[in-house]
Amino acid sequence: MESLFRIAFWSIFGGMIILQLYFASRLRLAGEPRAADRKAIKRERWIFIVIRVIRSTTLVVFLVLYVVNLPWLRLFRVPFPDWLRWSGAVLGVLSLGLYAWSRRTLGKEWSSCLRMREAHHLVTTGPYAWIRHPIYLAMMVFMTAITLIAANWFLIAFLVISIVDLALRIPNEEQMMIEMFGDEYQAYIQRTGKLLPKYRG
Repeated sequence: MESLFRIAFWSIFGGMIILQLYFASRLRLAGEPRAADRKAIKRERWIFIVIRVIRSTTLVVFLVLYVVNLPWLRLFRVPFPDWLRWSGAVLGVLSLGLYAWSRRTLGKEWSSCLRMREAHHLVTTGPYAWIRHPIYLAMMVFMTAITLIAANWFLIAFLVISIVDLALRIPNEEQMMIEMFGDEYQAYIQRTGKLLPKYRG
């Protein structure tokens, strides 16, 4: 059974890598700049850099250990039931779909750093019609999915660090959008949810 979970893990993890490479190549072909400008660097505070270094290191360490599959790695295994681990596989597939839909909708407006372009426009279609940060939601679901599938404390640490990173990043991003779009973005906030659709009773 464990071999099936490993196949599910690498299939979903590989799927996310393929999607990210695909959309990155589309941006490069469109001539979009890859490097962050000064304003983007200023917005990215040192705490974000530290958190991302820790997060990336945790993930890389786990991936190396998961590939090598040393016997002592079992010491870090979490006793999740099989049904919960398979639910992680389902969540993983859903996260890939949401990520692809969101990136396709956002198009050239996407950036890995907190950066605005001169001709930037506010995207409010597709998943953005209901929530303001569907890519972040997709990534959180993805990270939860691979954590459930692998059932390992390394990935639980990775998940917690990633959630902290996004929790700190979202307010800065929304402040940037308010500065750029003003009342238009304030109105957008009123009719949408941050990570889940807004309840309209």
